[in-house]
Amino acid sequence: QVQLVESGGGLVQPGGSLKLSCAASKSIDTIYATAWFRQAPGKDRESVALISRFNNTLYSDSVKGRFTISRDNAKNTVNLQMNSLKPEDTAVYYCAARESVTGTMQYWGQGTQVTVSS
Repeated sequence: QVQLVESGGGLVQPGGSLKLSCAASKSIDTIYATAWFRQAPGKDRESVALISRFNNTLYSDSVKGRFTISRDNAKNTVNLQMNSLKPEDTAVYYCAARESVTGTMQYWGQGTQVTVSS
């Protein structure tokens, strides 16, 4: 079992930056993949970025070039650096993880709100 706790959300102006962190309750070396998802009001949840234990990364087209996902093994955290934020990035952001190589995400955090508005 893995507990995930997100932090770092808040209100930011368009064009600004935020850094989200996802703290895991166990060594992230044992977690195969960690990802960030988001869900805006009235919309389906969507995948934003994923990082594997080998530091392979994937990004959705909507955030590519603006967001960066990274792992900090010493702190057992996975971070999402978000730059050039747009109002359409407003959503609840969730951290998720799976220990298996394939399959759906097994563990989810409680979410953190990101609001991009002037």
